[in-house]
Amino acid sequence: MHNVIARFIDMYNVLSADNLSPLEQVYHDDIQFIDPLHKVNGLSQLRAYFANMYANVRSIHFDITETFNVEDNGFVYWQMRFQHKRINGGKEVVVNGHSHLRFKDDKIIYHQDYFDAAAMLYRNLPLLKQLIGFIDKRATK
Repeated sequence: MHNVIARFIDMYNVLSADNLSPLEQVYHDDIQFIDPLHKVNGLSQLRAYFANMYANVRSIHFDITETFNVEDNGFVYWQMRFQHKRINGGKEVVVNGHSHLRFKDDKIIYHQDYFDAAAMLYRNLPLLKQLIGFIDKRATK
């Protein structure tokens, strides 16, 4: 396993609303972070993104299932478990996904997450859940 991937995994085990300092040891100042819902450029924007995310979750945990690295690219497959007061009635939500990482200067300069945003968010918000259920029913007729 690449050294940066190991630090990346360790970081996600200790990050919290009160502890965002590990971001600076893992991410490059010019980090580009992308997920299905956000695009963030630079370490200061990434720090603000994580501060907001961790302020709104009751709990969050990542189980790493596999990792690969090829030259300056890393791939981390994970299962995220989280609780958010406004999503799924505060009950746990489980989402499978993976991250594509690129390395520069022994840090991560590019991080793109791939996951099903509908499974994570839309299907767990009351009004959208009903609408998506209706659309699913119509699509299978």
